[in-house]
Amino acid sequence: MAAAMLFVAMPQAGAEEKISEDIYQWVQSTARQNYYFNKQHIYFGKDEKENINLNIITVPALKTYDSIQIQDVVSKRRWKGQSTAGYGDLAGCAEYLQLNIKDQTVDIMKHEDLDSDWGTLGTSTVKRTVKLAELSEKDVDAKFYHAIIKYAEVHAKEIAARTEKEKGTKITKEAQKQLEKGLGAPQDGKDASKDTKNKKKRK
Repeated sequence: MAAAMLFVAMPQAGAEEKISEDIYQWVQSTARQNYYFNKQHIYFGKDEKENINLNIITVPALKTYDSIQIQDVVSKRRWKGQSTAGYGDLAGCAEYLQLNIKDQTVDIMKHEDLDSDWGTLGTSTVKRTVKLAELSEKDVDAKFYHAIIKYAEVHAKEIAARTEKEKGTKITKEAQKQLEKGLGAPQDGKDASKDTKNKKKRK
C-alpha cells in the first residue's frame, strides 16, 4: 500500500521514465542520487482533537540511484549480513518523512529499497530523527528538507485543504489566520528561521 501511494498512476517503463512531474517535485541531483518528493501526497499533521497542525508535514520522498550508489547499498547489506536477493535490480529508495517546522526536526518513519518497477526489495521501519540545526547549509539532505518546508509554505492553503478533505482534519480559526498570514510568517512575534540561524552561529 505504501509503494502504491508513492507511485500512483505510474506507467510501467524504466525507473527514470516513471517519474511524473505532475506527481513528483524534483529538488536536486547529486553525483549519486536524484531527490524528489510526492507533491500529491504531502499533508499537514493533526492533533489529538483532529485539528490540523501546521507545524507538522508528512510526505513520501523518492531517491533514484546511479550505479555506484547501487553498488554501495549492496556492499553495505552484504557487510551487515543482510539479504541482497533482487538487489541486482535496485533503482532507488522511498522514505516516509515527518517534518516538524517548530522543532526543526525530520523523522524518517520508514525506508524502502526499490527495484526498477518500484517493487519493494527491503524495508526498515526503525524511526530515525534528524535535527536540521546539526546539519550544515551545504548538506544535501538539509537542502532537500528545507526545500520541502519551503514548498509547504508556498502551497500551504492547498495542502491544508487536501489534509482537511482526505484526512478528516478540522481547520481552527487560529490555523486559518496563520494560513492567511502565511505559513512562513513569524509566530508569537518571533522569526523561527532567524532563531535557527542564531543557534548555528552559537555552535
